[in-house]
Amino acid sequence: MLVLVVGCSTSKPGEKTASPLPSTVQGTVPKEQTATVPSQYKGGDPAAGKTIFTGVGGCKSCHTLKDAGATGTVGPNLYQAKPPLSLAVTRVTKGQGAMPKFKGVLSDKQIADVTAYVVTASGGKLNG
Repeated sequence: MLVLVVGCSTSKPGEKTASPLPSTVQGTVPKEQTATVPSQYKGGDPAAGKTIFTGVGGCKSCHTLKDAGATGTVGPNLYQAKPPLSLAVTRVTKGQGAMPKFKGVLSDKQIADVTAYVVTASGGKLNG
């Protein structure tokens, strides 16, 4: 009977690491990038944004968001997604997938308001 063992290690956790070990580390670890929100979309009014979400924006027909009584299933469930402001602004202004872009359809103030509402109502980050 022939037994062949391939790729097994006899080392145990905590034992010495194989040589050669690096003596220096070159370069740096990249810093986390923070998303920026254009100034015209900061400081929106969530109360006004709720009116846009449930009315002229048509968001309610595609998205789920408890606070708005919205149960759409075409787009993401915003209550679960909890998007940061930067992502909400990007999606509303540029669209993605089935979501159309609303830049040029809604004013900058309306975009600021509806994104502030979505982030606030979903529990996302207004500073992110």
